[in-house]
Amino acid sequence: MVTSHLDEFRATKSFPLDDFQIAGCEAVESDRGVLVCAPTGAGKTIVGEFAVSLALHRGTKCFYTTPIKALSNQKYHDLVEEHGDDAIGLLTGDVSINGSADIVVMTTEVLRNMIYAQSPALHRLEFVVMDEIHFLADRDRGAVWEEIILNLDESISIIGLSATVSNSEEFGEWLTAVRGDTEVIVSEHRPVPLSQYMMVGRQIYPLFEPGEDGRVNRQLEHKIQRLEEDISSEGRSDYERGQGFRARAEGRRSGQSRPQDKTRPIGRPEVIRALGAQEMLPAIIFIFSRAGCDGALVQCLRAKIELTTPEEADEIKEIVDRGVEGIPEEDLAVLNFRQLRTAWSRGFAAHHAGMLPGFRHIVEELFVKGLVRTVFATETLALGINMPARTVVLEKLVKFNGEAHVDLTPGQYTQLTGRAGRRGIDVLGNAVVQWAPAMDPRAVAGLASTRTYPLISTFSPGYNMAVNLLAMNGYDESLRLIEKSFAQFQADGSVVNEVREIERAEAKVEKLRAQLNERIEAFAPPSDDAAEELVEYLDLRRDLSDAEKEGKRSAIEDRQQETAKILGRLQVGEVIALPSKRRPELAAVVAPAGRQDDPRPWITTMKGWSGRIDAAAFRNPPVVVGRIKVPRHISDQPRRHTRKIVDSLHKGQFNVPRNLKEEARARPTKRVIELREAIKDHPVHSWPAADREMLANIGHDLVREKRTLRKLENRVNKATDTLGRTFERIIGLLAEMDYVEVVAGEPQVTEEGERLAQIHNEADLFVAQCLKRGIWNELDPAELAGVTSMCVFENRKTTGGYPDAPTDRMADAMNATMRIYDELVADEQRHELPVTRIPEAGFSLAIHQWAAGAPLGYCLAAASESGAELTPGDFVRWCRQVIDLLEQISKTGYTDDIKHNARRAVDAIRRGVVAIGS
Repeated sequence: MVTSHLDEFRATKSFPLDDFQIAGCEAVESDRGVLVCAPTGAGKTIVGEFAVSLALHRGTKCFYTTPIKALSNQKYHDLVEEHGDDAIGLLTGDVSINGSADIVVMTTEVLRNMIYAQSPALHRLEFVVMDEIHFLADRDRGAVWEEIILNLDESISIIGLSATVSNSEEFGEWLTAVRGDTEVIVSEHRPVPLSQYMMVGRQIYPLFEPGEDGRVNRQLEHKIQRLEEDISSEGRSDYERGQGFRARAEGRRSGQSRPQDKTRPIGRPEVIRALGAQEMLPAIIFIFSRAGCDGALVQCLRAKIELTTPEEADEIKEIVDRGVEGIPEEDLAVLNFRQLRTAWSRGFAAHHAGMLPGFRHIVEELFVKGLVRTVFATETLALGINMPARTVVLEKLVKFNGEAHVDLTPGQYTQLTGRAGRRGIDVLGNAVVQWAPAMDPRAVAGLASTRTYPLISTFSPGYNMAVNLLAMNGYDESLRLIEKSFAQFQADGSVVNEVREIERAEAKVEKLRAQLNERIEAFAPPSDDAAEELVEYLDLRRDLSDAEKEGKRSAIEDRQQETAKILGRLQVGEVIALPSKRRPELAAVVAPAGRQDDPRPWITTMKGWSGRIDAAAFRNPPVVVGRIKVPRHISDQPRRHTRKIVDSLHKGQFNVPRNLKEEARARPTKRVIELREAIKDHPVHSWPAADREMLANIGHDLVREKRTLRKLENRVNKATDTLGRTFERIIGLLAEMDYVEVVAGEPQVTEEGERLAQIHNEADLFVAQCLKRGIWNELDPAELAGVTSMCVFENRKTTGGYPDAPTDRMADAMNATMRIYDELVADEQRHELPVTRIPEAGFSLAIHQWAAGAPLGYCLAAASESGAELTPGDFVRWCRQVIDLLEQISKTGYTDDIKHNARRAVDAIRRGVVAIGS
């Protein structure tokens, strides 16, 4: 009897394979493409590992791709442990190990570049595993996945491994259309079940009622209801309730907590203690803020939290000291290393993109080994390496997306909580949400119950992609290939439904217009075009409402900025009047604001409330009205002298403004005034008010349906303006710039185009233009690093500094770079193409100094002087981005001098903290 390789593979495993894993492996062995969708931690990588084993068995090749270098490094080590050093290679851009092996782990971009270069390494390639294939929806890098899927030879089987997505059938249908027969395997089963909880104060409650599917825990709801009732009554002072100051003091001495104490979230040390008491450690606590993660470490250090034994602490210190070998002592001091080492040795750590990559690797190693029991992390950890925990805690269900604070989506909630539950170690995983006022447990239950999210393509052709496709496939085939993308597949599929929606919307518009005309004839307003005039009038009213809301929002933002400035300047002992509905309330400052970007001074009010305030709590700024004498060192224990402060406020004489209302009246903007005048002058405004408003009810429906119709028409127009047309416009611009030439009616790539094809960067054409024009040729290595950083750096947090160049030659090159950018943008706008992101010089001085040999602290200060606030982790990340671009420049075939200087710049940058952990 002949056995399949799957039988041999299963025999090597110490655990039985799940049904979905077996089905995926069978599809791979039968040489079919496969898409495996399963929850985080379900073991879908088994199917990828089987493809590796099968390729080794058959004597063919398998490439295992991942979206990030950390995942590639981890998978490389896993496969080396299984198959040995000689069989496995690693290519990540930073690292090249045994790249000619039959099994190579690599980042997705490395494979994309191999395909475009038509690398000989692709010979005998039978399988490509695309781990985390749902990264195809990533806004910045998603196109790379589609480029690979579209351009790989059809004989190669793709094994896609994805988180559970709600449109897996649609994605599988597209894979079948462009790659041939592809089996879609979906598993909703988590091998380690996930229990959902809410933490209210120090108590941890199950989110769902035991034995009742989907019913929120009644005990939890009752607890929250009581707390919210306490909050609503908190505004009444103890004095007004007849208790007076003495009664309140007696209550504190007897250990009774006030409502504000019951609803205030507990500190991070208390969270750890509560989890430990329930045997819920190790845990990952998601905070969504780098500063919050770092602050959590400080809180735990102050609280003297210790989660390790002395023996474990010694082992941790040995691992840590090995991990920082090669970093100079002066740089370690800048990195706050001593404090971090102490925290790690006590069993807790932070993990976020602002940390040094080498430090993150240390934390990952310690957590995987079970030496660190709590990690405070931003959401980037959910997308990174395999770091499961027994429990995942979410401090909030709101995160900042770069523009505004938004609610977590079900997909994000699933991704974050998917870390909970270690297969083979835990019987259950725990997801814990910390309750805060106004958080509805039913909304949390809805998030926890929705486990899927759609995969939406972000694919769009770019300059580098265009010349590579043209060189490899020719014009017509490239055009067909782009229009076979998942983005076009989704657009075409949606157009059919949206056209039907347009037809229904048009019918509604005509019906409402007929009804309106019929009613208007009965009232006979003095105009032949009364219906259109009414619609125009209602549009003006809608515009006025929007303008008033925008004006109010802007006024609130302005007042909050003004309030923040006032709070930041407050001194201990100053008395402020707090805006109120009736009379302003007095309060004394007993502790300073702290951080100036988020000032939160501690105050004690005349009614005895004591705590921190922030700008978000005010709709009208407070006013300083005087000063009182306060005890020395009151900031150390701000609540201790509450009664004395209250007495001083009652006895003091202060000039309190009477008109300090709770919310300031917003002055109308110029736009609001103009719209009010336009409405007043409009002929419909003179109609009898009763008739006008009765007709407006029908008119509002007509206006709403017309807006819906316009939106649908715009979406369809955008969808039918295909990606192929974008490709044509790109080729038109590249032909103007001599990267493409038309020979016998067929566009072909020129020598300049071949150089552009080797530049894989968001600003690829911009970089190529700078190189082509020779404006960087005379720069030394450090200057070249500084100027090229403008093409990769993106400043996310500004300071009051201003970019500057350390040498005249570098300043001239930076100015010339900006001139070329302005020319390029004008050309892109003329060709109706997306505009290249504007260069930023905030990192130029810092990386110039680093490449010239300056220490880390000096370079971080240089960045701040240039207007960029960088953490050490940010600094290293941008250094590596510049290295990546410089390495591309060194291979693009421009002058020998610039290639030589680019290589020298790479060597100069890749030292110390930049080299560690790469």
